[in-house]
Amino acid sequence: MNYSHYLDQYLALLANLLAELGVPVGQSMFAAFVAIYIGLTLLVLLLVVLLLRCRRQRAGVPARKRQKELPAEPPTAEASEQVPAVATETPPEGALPVDEEPPTEVPAETPEAAKTPGAAETPGAAEAPRADDVAVVAAVTDVAPLPPAEPVEPTDRAGLFQRLRQGLAKTRGSLLGRIDALLAGSSRLDEEFVEELEEILVTADFGMQATGELVDALQARLRTMTGTDPAAVRRVLQEEIRARLLAAPEEWAQPAEGPLVIMVVGVNGVGKTTTIGKLARQFAVQGKKVVLGAGDTFRAAAVEQLKVWGERAGAEVICQSEGSDPAAVAFDAARAAVARKADVLILDTAGRLHTKVNLMEELKKVRRVLDREISGAPHETLLVLDATTGQNALIQAKMFQEAVDVSALALTKLDGTAKGGIVVAINSQLGLPVRLIGVGEGVADLRPFDADEFVQALFVDSGERS
Repeated sequence: MNYSHYLDQYLALLANLLAELGVPVGQSMFAAFVAIYIGLTLLVLLLVVLLLRCRRQRAGVPARKRQKELPAEPPTAEASEQVPAVATETPPEGALPVDEEPPTEVPAETPEAAKTPGAAETPGAAEAPRADDVAVVAAVTDVAPLPPAEPVEPTDRAGLFQRLRQGLAKTRGSLLGRIDALLAGSSRLDEEFVEELEEILVTADFGMQATGELVDALQARLRTMTGTDPAAVRRVLQEEIRARLLAAPEEWAQPAEGPLVIMVVGVNGVGKTTTIGKLARQFAVQGKKVVLGAGDTFRAAAVEQLKVWGERAGAEVICQSEGSDPAAVAFDAARAAVARKADVLILDTAGRLHTKVNLMEELKKVRRVLDREISGAPHETLLVLDATTGQNALIQAKMFQEAVDVSALALTKLDGTAKGGIVVAINSQLGLPVRLIGVGEGVADLRPFDADEFVQALFVDSGERS
């Protein structure tokens, strides 16, 4: 069939029609081509719009509608796999049909549990949230227009150990890599070997005292060796480092009456507020009711930052205006924690230089106010240190320990430094236990300090434990 003949006829008819409509005869054929081109283009666009509209209709309920219809219990992995089976027709990628309601209903308690933290409550009327209420709070908070919150679901121990190894990769490379190179180039444990080993340990911020103790112990235990057996040297060094590490109990000691009060102190920029937020969320996931005290009234946006973390954790934030007396915030926070029957009160404090006597005296005042309102408070004074500052962190720990009776340490940013030996230095010189370490930005990366895991993460080459 000669299609070009028909095309010529259509073009001629269209050209004649355009000529009758006033198009010049010499340009009517060109105008016919343009008209056909425009018509085909519009037809293609119309088909594309129709396809997109059909695809959108098949996609099901928008994400924000599904989030408003969250079930009362957080779905497990098995339950999430069963969600698509609820629909009458097979929806794509597990979406519910547009005109069908989800099968489970949120219980009446959910609006109360999901109430915005910081809202006014009648003292004594609030009850400690149940585990399912806390789960709903965490779920609703995550869909709010806030920076994305990290999940805190516990993983298996092997997975946690791998994350710890990854966080300590820089320290392990600086320490273990250089020690292996030293052992490979040395035939015996002579004075030159000892000097180079001391340099490696000091560079990793083990400090002079801890380094001297480690080298003396290593020489005493390996004195009978005729050569440098790398495996034996590494094993002895690993055992001696472990013997000098102090870890706080993993479980927080709950007082006989009233909330557990944790006062968090430290200099500017070490990550106090972030540590508080992550810790509050971990407590909330355990089913505990948390109140946060925004005692950092001097740093710009410090209260707002703590409020964001409070919303994520479902914790109420007690605050005052910028520049207020931190002791007054501590007073309000203690009263609120008791009235709301909270399980945990975490008090943020302004970052302050440890060399400023008047600011350290202000911390003592805050402690007195807490003790007056809640017997024995603060039950834990947590000093947050930035591991990347090395020996300066040791100086800070000394000054804060003298001023406010620090009970435990939280070492942040261990994943960003090759000087993880500061943990050994602080333990050896000050005798302060490490309770928490930060090896990443996620909530789960703030984890209880385990001395055995810490040493293994430094010395084990493979992902498996020795």
